[in-house]
Amino acid sequence: MDAASPSAQMNPALLARIRGAVMELRGWRRALVAIGAGGLSALAFAPMFAAPVLFITLPVFVWLLDGSPTWRRAFSAGWLFGFGYFFCNLFWIGEAFLVEADKFAWLLPFAITLLPAGLALFWGIGAAAAHGLWTNGFSRVFVFAIVLSTVEWLRGHILTGFPWDLPGYALTYPLPLMQSAALVGAYGLTAIALVVFPAPLVFIGDTPGRPTIRRMIDGILLAAAPISLMFAYGNWRLQEPQEFVPGVKLRIVQPSVPQREKWLPEFQRRIFDDHVALSLTSPSGEKDSLAGITHVIWPEAAMPFFPLEAPVALDILANVIPAGTTLITGALRHDPVLAPGAPPTETTRTLNSILVLDEHARPVATYDKTHLVPFGEYMPYEKTLSSIGIEKLTHGRGSFATGPEPRPLMHIPGLPPALGLVCYEALFPGNVVQGRDRPGVIINVTNDGWFGESTGPFQHFHQARVRAVEEGVPIVRAANNGISGVVDPFGRILKSLGLDVRGEVDSLLPKAITPPPYSRFGDWMLAGILLAFGALAAVFRKNAR
Repeated sequence: MDAASPSAQMNPALLARIRGAVMELRGWRRALVAIGAGGLSALAFAPMFAAPVLFITLPVFVWLLDGSPTWRRAFSAGWLFGFGYFFCNLFWIGEAFLVEADKFAWLLPFAITLLPAGLALFWGIGAAAAHGLWTNGFSRVFVFAIVLSTVEWLRGHILTGFPWDLPGYALTYPLPLMQSAALVGAYGLTAIALVVFPAPLVFIGDTPGRPTIRRMIDGILLAAAPISLMFAYGNWRLQEPQEFVPGVKLRIVQPSVPQREKWLPEFQRRIFDDHVALSLTSPSGEKDSLAGITHVIWPEAAMPFFPLEAPVALDILANVIPAGTTLITGALRHDPVLAPGAPPTETTRTLNSILVLDEHARPVATYDKTHLVPFGEYMPYEKTLSSIGIEKLTHGRGSFATGPEPRPLMHIPGLPPALGLVCYEALFPGNVVQGRDRPGVIINVTNDGWFGESTGPFQHFHQARVRAVEEGVPIVRAANNGISGVVDPFGRILKSLGLDVRGEVDSLLPKAITPPPYSRFGDWMLAGILLAFGALAAVFRKNAR
């Protein structure tokens, strides 16, 4: 009997029944399904990389919107799904409030719920906006992608932005898929992901009865075809041979200092000595005194003091850094530099920086962080919140100052022009290289020790890898407790140290490649995708009529 005959349609298909059940959900059951589907979506990202889960969870999101007769119900569906998504992607933030538990543990429940709740507003607003353009045909998948990818772009920019775990990162693993970031960036991949993942089940589930074999094949091809093209492009791109900068040999130091000890005065000298000892030791464990090493890289705020105001530390460094070797380190600094022991004045600026020291421990280049972490490095409404006893999580009272923009390049002896990024500055697609001059290497120093053995450091490192692909520039990353490593312009990890591994790694420096499309055109690539999706939505809507 033909599957499309009336008698066959008397027995509804499973997907059609599931879609109908999701649409009819009300009350706590609807909330539970929405939050659960959003939460399961977090499995798509590092370190699990279980992206196929989105083939199930994103259709549920679409079906929840199908069952939303008003914009208010659409908003609630988007907010609930978003809350589950962001809660499970960002739960690791709570670890930071346990570092000094006596001061900050009481804030943990608020941090792990209020931040996801606030970010979920973007998805709620997006769902409400999509409701006004919603249809019963497949064109609604393009509407879904256009609106949700737009609000994800806004999430990465409004109120300084926080584009953590954009849905597009689900299309950056394995490595061949990551290569498409060179074309359209993480925001462009987000738009593609929001079509590719919901498309098969939504397309097949729209059949009122049992779907035909042809319709099931067409639904599968809606995802299989673009993903196959991405794989083919990625495999082709990865055939390009790797070249290295001549005369450069790097040593990255990962001391894995427990965050609870980092800023205690009694541990300052031990931490400093540990960085020095690791620097003078090869990865095989032999004391080599940096023989053959041209550049040593230490992580963010490696020295738990202001090194330019510590003559003893500078003298030690001058004695151990051999001729022809440069130290690149994350460091706190005052502007202007204070005399040893002198207290800061009202005009003193405190900066979270990258400091470059020559063989005589003299500063030859600096980079000052421009994109600060709210509540970590600066306090919004600082006077008001400080008056009630709320202070930032990082060491010292008062907020950090910001460095100059556009972000300047550092000219480090022996290296191509270098772009400095401190901590989560590597998170922002299209906003890494800000000036007209193109870097030959990106140096990213960070301290993920705040977040323990959670998913956070893995996701942070993976997103930094995507920046290398977008810009076509290698990234050298030094993290206090991991993950440190050297990533080439194709996102390949040449050398690395895993989470909580104490040691060092030596590596050559890959060369930057010809600027890929995303590095030249930025988020205009996203705009082009959204225009194409708009045209496809019009075509599908016309055919449905």
